Amino acid sequence: MHIYFLGIGGAGIGPLAEIAHQAGYIVSGSDKQGSDYIRYLKKHGIDDISISQAEDIVNQTKQQSPIDWLVYSSAVDIEELGKKQVAYAQKLGIKCTKRDQFISYLLDKNNLKMIAIAGTHGKTTTTAMITWLFLKLNEPISYLIPAKVNFGAMGSFIKESKYFIYEADEFDRNFLSFHPRLSLISGVSWDHHEIYPTRQEYINAFHDFINQSQQTIIWDSDQKYLGLKEGNIFSQNDHEPRIKDINLAGLYNRRDAWLAIYAVHQLKGVPIDILINHINHFPGLSRRMEEIVPNLYSDYAHTPEKIRGAMSVANEIAVAKDKPLVVIYEPLTNRRQKYIINEYQDCFNGASHLYWLPSYLAREDPQERIIEPQELINHLKDPTIAEPALRDKKLEEIIRHHLREGHMVVAIAGGGGNSLDDWLRDKFRN
Repeated sequence: MHIYFLGIGGAGIGPLAEIAHQAGYIVSGSDKQGSDYIRYLKKHGIDDISISQAEDIVNQTKQQSPIDWLVYSSAVDIEELGKKQVAYAQKLGIKCTKRDQFISYLLDKNNLKMIAIAGTHGKTTTTAMITWLFLKLNEPISYLIPAKVNFGAMGSFIKESKYFIYEADEFDRNFLSFHPRLSLISGVSWDHHEIYPTRQEYINAFHDFINQSQQTIIWDSDQKYLGLKEGNIFSQNDHEPRIKDINLAGLYNRRDAWLAIYAVHQLKGVPIDILINHINHFPGLSRRMEEIVPNLYSDYAHTPEKIRGAMSVANEIAVAKDKPLVVIYEPLTNRRQKYIINEYQDCFNGASHLYWLPSYLAREDPQERIIEPQELINHLKDPTIAEPALRDKKLEEIIRHHLREGHMVVAIAGGGGNSLDDWLRDKFRN
């Protein structure tokens, strides 16, 4: 069977293409731009990848080899060009679905049980941590991690595996496509307002997801936020004291680690102390307090809860290093700022100075007023620590000055291509 992946360079689609390749399918794909990950896929046997925005790009591949199934992401579905490419493929008689249907097909065909990690924040880290534990236990495991790790590929298919570890994203209601054997909820607060116009709609979606799961592991605070009854739920309040035995930086990281530990303990019966020892050697993952060059870090965060989580890690590292903490922040999407502007208040506690960039724009309503950095800064409890900035030569010089002075600099951003993270890597690694 020939599977074509549209948007193959994306964090959710690329690893899935890798999984399909390992599972024995013919794999090809395209993307509108090249990337390190596309180069990685080509080095690992998926070499039929086109970089093109042509509407008929699928047909060009079809002429060489008939395509049985075109798989695409929610992001592709939202973009006008993506819609046109999918519509063109459908006219050619090609089966076209989002990634969810193909994942469900793989699960059914290979009798895999899903371990799903859902939540507003902490999903990717928790997904990587569970995968790390299975690998350290030498258990065969299939998984998809939408971030680079140094202990394996982003996507892996092992025929002998019993479980498939997956970050079940609530965006576009992706997670409601599955019925997991075990679900973990890493933290919940209203997000993706364009999909869930009200907080209650967001909560209702998590209710549906948990009802579709055989069992769920959740923190008591999230259980209360969602208004859940007991049911098949493992509330983690009573286990919180064990977190003190986890040596990872940042309370949020330690809480994510505990969910991963408890999940593997429930599934495999491995003693907690053995799992804590393994998690204490967890090497981290890309863009989660990743040190780009000495004392310059990049972290992925775009909601107040995620920012506080990133800051909890950054503050602990800064204290351990005895260095002042400087933060550069690039908000993700203007539309999100309308909903979270009043929640920034104490998000950046611990920073000696904060440089606030314009929002990274994606799928914006052209009728909406762009909220400028200073207006957002004014909603901090102490606006004097922050100033507006741009991604330009001046900011590059400012960062180099802080590094020369021995400060710790942390860039906090969301976004994909051409984001603050990309800019930093280009300016400081090259």
